[in-house]
Amino acid sequence: MKTQVLNLDNQANGEIDLADAIYGLEPRADIIQRVVTWQLAKRRSGNHQILTRAEVNRTKKRVGKQKGGGTARHGARSAPLFVGGAKAMGPVTHSHEFDLPKKVRSLGLKHALSAKAKAGAIIVLDEAKSAAVKTGTLAKQLSGLGLKKTLVVDGIFDANFALSARNISNLSLLPMAGLNVYDIIRSEKLVLTRSAVKAIEERLS
Repeated sequence: MKTQVLNLDNQANGEIDLADAIYGLEPRADIIQRVVTWQLAKRRSGNHQILTRAEVNRTKKRVGKQKGGGTARHGARSAPLFVGGAKAMGPVTHSHEFDLPKKVRSLGLKHALSAKAKAGAIIVLDEAKSAAVKTGTLAKQLSGLGLKKTLVVDGIFDANFALSARNISNLSLLPMAGLNVYDIIRSEKLVLTRSAVKAIEERLS
């Protein structure tokens, strides 16, 4: 599919061909959901921890006589059924990460890009560069492009552009190496530079 290329002043600067194999698929929510779940699982710290029976600070003295007491033969007050005892089968530190095939990850990225393309939420910029570090100027340019909650993807960001963008709310810059399904889906608009489009096609073709 062909789409128009714009500059930061919202002026047309030619056209670019977006590969149908990447941007023209019928988006599948199940594949996107699998990849997003995999990403978020990797982010979880897994540090929730309770005191086990060996760690809880309770006396280890036998509760009563072995026989003749008329009650169960408890060996310690740290048993889960006592007040102040340990918690039975509680959470312990562990990793929530799981494996996902590379082909599924790659397919999830294609479907996420296709979902944005189908929604008309992809804008291609000629380049993401600023002549000087001017946050106000860049904010006006982005407003002219109709951008709100936006993700901008480029190969290597221009220093002036990156410094100008860092104080603009709802604007995120993402290097091409870090392109991922979760960030694409959670943004309202996806802005790609010419170099980013080329790098995506090289990565996913």
